[in-house]
Amino acid sequence: MKNGHNNEQIGTLYIVATPIGNLDDITQRALKTFEQVDLIAAEDTRHSGILLSHYGIKKPFFALHDHNEQQKASILVEKLQQGQNIALISDAGTPLISDPGFHLVRHCRQAGIHIVPIPGACAAITALCSSGIASDRFCFEGFLPAKSKARCDKLTALSEEPRTLIFYESTHRILECLADMQKILGEDRYIVMARELTKTWETIRGDTIVNLIDWLSQDNNRIKGEIVLIVEGKQSQENEEISPQAIKLLTLLNQELPLKKASAIVAETFGYKKNELYQYGLDHFKA
Repeated sequence: MKNGHNNEQIGTLYIVATPIGNLDDITQRALKTFEQVDLIAAEDTRHSGILLSHYGIKKPFFALHDHNEQQKASILVEKLQQGQNIALISDAGTPLISDPGFHLVRHCRQAGIHIVPIPGACAAITALCSSGIASDRFCFEGFLPAKSKARCDKLTALSEEPRTLIFYESTHRILECLADMQKILGEDRYIVMARELTKTWETIRGDTIVNLIDWLSQDNNRIKGEIVLIVEGKQSQENEEISPQAIKLLTLLNQELPLKKASAIVAETFGYKKNELYQYGLDHFKA
């Protein structure tokens, strides 16, 4: 597995994607790589040991995680410079995507060590391609901040983003996260929650934020597991101009009803988003 572009005494770093749930999703190339490398750098050696044991692969492990990566990267670079070939894996999916590995790869680049990516599963892309939301342009944001204030600040910064947004979220924060999304992005923003992808209890559910919160609140089991959120980007007003008929009805209803109620009725009648009609009313009707 020596590379012709490098000194024969220098090893290669392989960035190997692993399954995100179903062990059958491992690639033949990944298995071949595991069999031939000298060392496997893993986020959680116990977790990764289950995967390799399943395929009868026995290799030395090196623990590389968020808390030690910057200190340990130099040790792995030294091993590579001594001629060892190393496979870098995370707990699941593609390394470096909201997982450790960036510092190691950067150090290897700086040291002139050859790096070979072994592609495979990625939860973000798996969720996106099954969401039915625009996938030609998207923005991966990983995990949002744990605290509500910081999370809302981040969501506010992204609220006008027209590209599809992809987030990871945990079981313990999903409802709080969705509540903040409802507050910042609006209750009618369309979102798809993909849970436990490729696993026994895989669930992919799409709806408006407010309806998704209601659905999740009905059964605590629906929030369990590893979660990906695919959020529709901000829709341009130019893409959906409000018709004169809708404006006329909104104007008439607003004379007798609160603007929010009037907006809901017109939205249901013409198929617009309530938030867009409500904003139109705020901009054009006298208080």
